[in-house]
Amino acid sequence: MKMKRLGRTGLMMTENSFGALPVQRVSTGDGAALLRYAYDQGVNFFDTARFYTDSEEKIGLGLSDVRRDVYIATKSMARDRRGALEQLDVSLRCMKTDYVDLMQLHNAPALPDECDPESAYAALLEAKKIGKCRFIGITTHRRDVALAAAESGLYDTVQFPLNYLSTDEDLALIEACAKNDVGLIAMKGMSGGLISSPRAAYAFFTQYDNVIPIWGVQNKSELDDFLRFAREGVAMNEELREIIKKDRAELAGNFCRGCGYCMPTCPAHIAISDAARMILMLRRAPWQEYTTPAFIAKMKNVNNCTNCGACHAHCPYGLNTPVLLRENYADFLAFCGEKGISIE
Repeated sequence: MKMKRLGRTGLMMTENSFGALPVQRVSTGDGAALLRYAYDQGVNFFDTARFYTDSEEKIGLGLSDVRRDVYIATKSMARDRRGALEQLDVSLRCMKTDYVDLMQLHNAPALPDECDPESAYAALLEAKKIGKCRFIGITTHRRDVALAAAESGLYDTVQFPLNYLSTDEDLALIEACAKNDVGLIAMKGMSGGLISSPRAAYAFFTQYDNVIPIWGVQNKSELDDFLRFAREGVAMNEELREIIKKDRAELAGNFCRGCGYCMPTCPAHIAISDAARMILMLRRAPWQEYTTPAFIAKMKNVNNCTNCGACHAHCPYGLNTPVLLRENYADFLAFCGEKGISIE
């Protein structure tokens, strides 16, 4: 695989790197085996988080004996120095290592005060000083925060949702990171499953030498697609541009990206990341998995929405989430009716 330089870190990452969030959904053995398979196929960068339940344990099981041959990044959701350092220690134990190559602040709503000795940023500096991480970064779903981080000189890397559905405003982050020699890690390369063409998704990133996508995969076949694209030298062409044009037209405007930024704020405990884009998933993915009793229960919970506005206030894309929830629920009911699926 082609290698890409992760900004000022100087680390050379495989163009197809591994986002470990989905491996929490598979068994311990299957997750560890998938991680090891990725390594055996040449993948050298694995991104996880303390928040991703047991994905760190699976990394420890699958990769600890080849630790010096891979780069590992993790993240902390803590917003203070003590909490971030404690979470990092747990991460290190789980992954059976004494350091990570990249420690990141997870889903930051704003840049922490770099002058505050008890801030999460202070934890990054301390972890680096004592050798528990080599480089420091930040992840966010907010464009303004990502741009501020890239221009601040404080972070070695920025992780942000980027894919071929991204707006021109979002894509401006690529140039900002290149200008400041900040490593740019692209999450949500498949827009949480809404993108229809993995080939086009891969080709999109071949246009940018300074962007490293971390594909969230949970089985070998998904990973094999991206590995095959690399072997074939897939690049952007007119056919793929037409696919991208079609997807952008279908998904233009108000659609939920599934970032989850609104989730902790819902007092009605609605699974917003699923419910607010359900009809898109039904049309663009195998619909059977979204009409199970578990998903029906999630969708029925939309009826408990109180229109408190918390989700709307926390949406980095400015979506009117309560309206999206109601629209998707109505479409969901109609779809189930067409398929003869009882929701009772």
